[in-house]
Amino acid sequence: MTVQSEAPAQGIILTEHASGKVKGLLEQEGRDDLRLRVAVQPGGCSGLRYQLFFDERELDGDVVRDFSGVEVVTDRMSAPYLMGATIDFVDTIEKQGFTIDNPNATGSCACGDSFN
Repeated sequence: MTVQSEAPAQGIILTEHASGKVKGLLEQEGRDDLRLRVAVQPGGCSGLRYQLFFDERELDGDVVRDFSGVEVVTDRMSAPYLMGATIDFVDTIEKQGFTIDNPNATGSCACGDSFN
């Protein structure tokens, strides 16, 4: 995983590996109007949790970035929490799925699913 030094000024980052996985999932959906939405919602034992899902909506104040043809959307309330965060896809014997490395997150719970 490569994190660029200018990442915090640019918002969220989707790695090349994660971008490829998202493209594959979007192709399986068979729709070209979906984008990857990343949000921060109240919940989890540490106070906040991430949500990643496909969405066709365009909300007022959305921040949209393109990563090799994959659009990543963040709502205006979540954007400050995700500034400089890197989304990657891990596929190992121990774990498979998307991971978020967020320099803004302080304190995480034992399950690794929430932050504050």
